[in-house]
Amino acid sequence: MTTQVDTLPDDTTTLKAMLHAERSAHAAETERLRQIIRELQRHRFGRRAESLPVDQLELALEEVEQGEAARAAGAERARPARCVGPRRRNLGHLPAHLPRIEQVIDVEDKSCPCCRGPLHLVGEDVAERLDVVPAQFRVLVTRRPRYACRACQEGVVQAPAPARLIEAGLPTEALVAHVAIAKYADHCPLYRQAQIYGRQGIDLDRSTLADWVGRAAFLLRPVHARLLDKLKASSKLFADETTVPVLDPGRGRTKTGQLWAYARDERPWAGADPPGVVYVYATDRTASQPIKHLAGFQGVLQVDGYGGYRPLAETGLVRLAFCWAHVRRPFYELAAAGDAPIATQALERIKRLYAVEADIRGLAADRRVAARQARSRPIIEELEPWLRSRLAAVSRKGKMADAIRYALARWSGLTLFLHDGRIEIDSNVVERSIRPIALTRKNALFAGSDGGAEHWAVLASLIETCKLNGLDPETWLAGAITRIVHGHPQSRLDELLPWVQAPARAVA
Repeated sequence: MTTQVDTLPDDTTTLKAMLHAERSAHAAETERLRQIIRELQRHRFGRRAESLPVDQLELALEEVEQGEAARAAGAERARPARCVGPRRRNLGHLPAHLPRIEQVIDVEDKSCPCCRGPLHLVGEDVAERLDVVPAQFRVLVTRRPRYACRACQEGVVQAPAPARLIEAGLPTEALVAHVAIAKYADHCPLYRQAQIYGRQGIDLDRSTLADWVGRAAFLLRPVHARLLDKLKASSKLFADETTVPVLDPGRGRTKTGQLWAYARDERPWAGADPPGVVYVYATDRTASQPIKHLAGFQGVLQVDGYGGYRPLAETGLVRLAFCWAHVRRPFYELAAAGDAPIATQALERIKRLYAVEADIRGLAADRRVAARQARSRPIIEELEPWLRSRLAAVSRKGKMADAIRYALARWSGLTLFLHDGRIEIDSNVVERSIRPIALTRKNALFAGSDGGAEHWAVLASLIETCKLNGLDPETWLAGAITRIVHGHPQSRLDELLPWVQAPARAVA
């Protein structure tokens, strides 16, 4: 039996050269992986301005894996097949719902090569590979025969035409859903989609696709409004906002609008209500916007340090919980810039708070409170006087003083999580919901109008809520549009909410 050792050269010089090349390759590979790990750590713990998108980090890993695959392929080609070590493979089974196309590869001669007697089946090897049929358009032809009576002339009988999203239009509801998902979930602008369809000989203008998406968004506005009402009925929400460039035709340039995000996620404390997020477009970032959007809401609102939410707390109906991730970022910036022992010590103390949160994630609210009182409260009680003492020792005009004052000015909201197990230590839940908006904004550059931004808010809300609940957003969207087109009553909008069809949820 030939082994890998047998294939090595006998010449020591050649062996040394091979070993040196192998060690150099491994050293370079190790350095690349270390850099990726550093970037991952920066993404996880760094401030927002310095963190990298997950897509960029995954791209770096892809390049490393591709290089490894190329080297493995070269080794397999150079060595006999029996010498190649175990190949890395994707463990697990392919989904059962996928159709199976079976191919039987059988021997031609089923007689024994020794005695020529008949062979009988003793078993078989079965291998499954994942295949793909490229996306293909098809045409649905609807025929409605007309009937008339030969004995009289009372008229012609014909079945009524089925309802459509766009009367006398080309697209099915499934195609409109596909276009909307490609834009708002996969971040592919409409002009690029038109180019993709053109490769299959389908001439669809970008404006035509925009008309389809606009009609779908208009149809789904009641569902969006109902989703917001359901979230406002909760006792705990997250809130955040992000900019949206909007074309301003009167001035020939863009203006800055805002998408406000309101999210609910009770999975970290084993709550009963399903997760969801709603985006609401507004033309400005003034405090009047969340007051208007959250009219009727009573409970805890977890936010960053933006002062526009404070008028909500002044009503007495809303308590503001603040975000420790926003407290941490300026200390991280100072520590990363150079020798900053105060910032480093602050980071170590905050790190201990996050370690507690990692241990209690998914526990019931009362158990989270008990753990926080036992483990996090002593850290908090030491941290506040420590910060005040350091504030007195640093320059009042420096960044360190700003970072400390930021925390102390929000101390009551920052410590609210000690007494309420529903509250998270940070507002990262809603910040994660903002990221898809940023990706769409990057690729689409701007919304064409205030109305277009409102459509963006409607569709993005429903799509991201589907994703939070483990649903395929395209399947849900096509089904919801079809049901509304066929007369789903407004009094039963709750049946259209994404989580009605959601599978069992797990802790995120």
